[in-house]
Amino acid sequence: MKVVADTLGVARSNLIVQMRGPVKPRGRYRRQGDDELLQAIRQLTDARPTYGYRRITALLNRARRASGADPVNHKRVFRLMRQAHLLLQSFVGLRPVRAHEGSVIALASNQRWSSDVLEISCWNCEVVRVAFAIDTCDREIIAWHATTAGISGENGARPDASLCRATCCP
Repeated sequence: MKVVADTLGVARSNLIVQMRGPVKPRGRYRRQGDDELLQAIRQLTDARPTYGYRRITALLNRARRASGADPVNHKRVFRLMRQAHLLLQSFVGLRPVRAHEGSVIALASNQRWSSDVLEISCWNCEVVRVAFAIDTCDREIIAWHATTAGISGENGARPDASLCRATCCP
């Protein structure tokens, strides 16, 4: 064998492996009790299709402990769920960011409205509050309300003026 290996210029171990023939490919790893375990996993995933393998493992182990059986390793549950195509779609990275260019588009008038409230603090400690509603299609102001009192659903009472002077004016 040494003479043949030296003549061909290859290692003897390589020749021995080639003489034995092709290596028999291994099949899927199977363990005793996998079929029963897969049935239990299928029952849980049918009832809760959004659960991943770790939650399924926790539910499965909770039921097995209650019946007196030994718990199952999460890697075994992962292998069985992968072979049966029961795994959830994996999360890869962040979602793409949708940039907002600052324009809201409405195709016709009276389909989408926007509203806002703003406050303007005056030098005499009064606060002017303005509320408005605008049509996003033609940018027309539908309604507006300006007051020095508070803005509420009923256009409520004016805040206490003495409290305003005590907190914002020297």
